[in-house]
Amino acid sequence: MELLNRYLDRSNSVSSVSTHEVIKEEALRDDLKYYFMSPCEKYRARRQLPWKLGVQILKIVMITTQLILFGLNNQLVVSYKEENTMALKNLFLKDYSGADEDDYSVAVYSQDKVYDSLFYALDQYSKLGRLSVGPISYAEDDDGKLLSVEICKEYYKRGTVDPSDEAYDIDAELERVCMKHDPKTANLWKTQNSSFFDLDFYRLVDIKITFQLKGINLQTVRSRELPDCYTFYVTITFDNQCHSGKVKIFLDTDAQSSACRDWKISGTAQKNTHYLLVFDGFVILVCLTSAVLCSRSIVLAVRLLQRFSRFLHDNYNRKVCEDDQGEFLNGWYVLVIISDLLAIVGSILKMEIQAKSLTSYDVCSILLGTSTLMVWVGVIRYLGYFQKYNVLILTMKAAFPKVLRFCCCAGMIYLGYTFCGWIVLGPYHEKFEGLSLVAECLFSLLNGDDMFTTFAELKDKNTLVWLFSRAYLYSFISLFIYMVLSLFIALITDSYETIKRYQKEGFPLTDLQKFLKEQKDFPVSEESSQTDVRFRHSVLCCCQRAPENDDIILIS
Repeated sequence: MELLNRYLDRSNSVSSVSTHEVIKEEALRDDLKYYFMSPCEKYRARRQLPWKLGVQILKIVMITTQLILFGLNNQLVVSYKEENTMALKNLFLKDYSGADEDDYSVAVYSQDKVYDSLFYALDQYSKLGRLSVGPISYAEDDDGKLLSVEICKEYYKRGTVDPSDEAYDIDAELERVCMKHDPKTANLWKTQNSSFFDLDFYRLVDIKITFQLKGINLQTVRSRELPDCYTFYVTITFDNQCHSGKVKIFLDTDAQSSACRDWKISGTAQKNTHYLLVFDGFVILVCLTSAVLCSRSIVLAVRLLQRFSRFLHDNYNRKVCEDDQGEFLNGWYVLVIISDLLAIVGSILKMEIQAKSLTSYDVCSILLGTSTLMVWVGVIRYLGYFQKYNVLILTMKAAFPKVLRFCCCAGMIYLGYTFCGWIVLGPYHEKFEGLSLVAECLFSLLNGDDMFTTFAELKDKNTLVWLFSRAYLYSFISLFIYMVLSLFIALITDSYETIKRYQKEGFPLTDLQKFLKEQKDFPVSEESSQTDVRFRHSVLCCCQRAPENDDIILIS
């Protein structure tokens, strides 16, 4: 009788342990199924509102609206700078045609033209207040004194040149001589400092005229925003470095905006600024909420991965493979968090710009533009819950590793053509003058653009180079369009066809999907006891990859 009681107690304990394990397994399966549900399925399953989806929709609307408002304001700033630069070129450059020639504004070819252009710029600058039709004037220092205009000339220290005898004697050391003068009397330089303007052109390297101007962008008043004050750092350069008989004249401006020190404006401009600041603050709040919710989902995913890993190890002595780990470590959440951080920093900069504390328009536009791009790309995640829309995501996921490896190989050939085209065709073709230009030209040829123009614009003064250019261009176009581009498209097409076939016949099941479908056919791995270490230290270890065709997974 005593033996019977012991047997029954042992059976009851084994049965209770087995029941407890079944309960844990079912709870894990339910949690995993719920985690991988779409927002609508989660609502139908537990009547839980999809807060994350609602926040993402609200964030898309708000960030896009913020970007549009900032873009419209930024367009006003850019157009003001560009039009001011054009106005200054027309004011200070003699015989300026209204469009730059290549990389310079004006070119002169005689000594008289150099002197005329130089004195013309000084004369125009001295009577700027009577010439300009815009709100622009001379810059002042902190004491209210006009800042001086500076003219510098750089030339070889000593030298004699006699082309007829093919003789020269040059000291390559450069000397720099500068003079400053009051802006309103700059036109008197040519009489008061005649020796300074006695130029030896065979020694002259360049002449630079530098000065500062102040301006106010009044056009922002129409958009009910406070106008900015600008400081223009202007440099007029007479470039004679080539000593080829052609002196290039450049006018460069560097505009920096700042809050005006003394201003008074009536109307609704200031009130509109307050509304925009409140809106930007609300955008920051929404982005913080989105980042917190996505971070919470990542933490939950890591905990589920640990539970699932422990289950596989304890019951089947297996490790979670890379594909299943990728399902838990969702890259979409990382993308959303990065976009939220960029939007928060960009919104803070926008608020500072709106309050006239900062003027980093370019940095702010890059941050807001990148965050908006990531937000809209993140919408694809929700479309991926529908099978008809999921084809794009799965095709990109399957083709990306192959395409990346293919681009690395094709990139080596592309770089070879880039360097070859630059060194050989650069002196004879404007599209091959720089490495970046060569890369852009070849990329346009790869897409079938400007083919005839690229062939026709080559200077045919050198027969050998002309023949080489034909062989170079024909071989590149034939190789990349007919072979490389076709193979590139074939890789993506092959992945697309694989996805279409799997959608009809069914996707290969991973351990995770078998567990969710309640299948019990997990193969037990035979490992020695020496390799059986504590599983918590090997959660992120991957199993051996399956064949390449089985890398496609259904859950996105």
